[in-house]
Amino acid sequence: MSYDLKQLFEVVGEVQEIDYRLNLSEYELFGGKPFIRPVVVSGKIENRAGVVTLRYRADFTLRLQCDRCLDEFERNDHVSNEHVLVNKLNTDNDEYILLPDFVLDLDELVLDDILLYLPSKLLCSEDCKGLCEHCGQNLNHGSCDCCKTAEKIVDPRLAALGELLK
Repeated sequence: MSYDLKQLFEVVGEVQEIDYRLNLSEYELFGGKPFIRPVVVSGKIENRAGVVTLRYRADFTLRLQCDRCLDEFERNDHVSNEHVLVNKLNTDNDEYILLPDFVLDLDELVLDDILLYLPSKLLCSEDCKGLCEHCGQNLNHGSCDCCKTAEKIVDPRLAALGELLK
């Protein structure tokens, strides 16, 4: 959603409320389309003493695949963010959102903030046990016979090192 903020930049004390749904159902990420419901964005843009600030919260639900056990899971989460908006910069500064034409594309900004928030390793739970390295059994659903005998299975390439420890 685009916002024309020219009046907001010119009038000190001006406030613009934000409340809308962002449909990202067609956005591809991690080999799939994880956004299963629209992202609910709420907040406000305000001019306080000539400083224009955007504060918002985005609530979203993702359907992802665990990097450790490969099970599919849903994750409800939110991102809260604050950005200072400017229409010109004297120096290069990544802390400000530059709006030379006073138009803010909030959809792009919210999506960028969500993607930066996501961890690099997606897990279904903090204590996910993953898969058995020998048979591929999901250890969250139960143990396997390999795990009991895993200590006895030795990689033949490393057998010579085992002889040195005896």
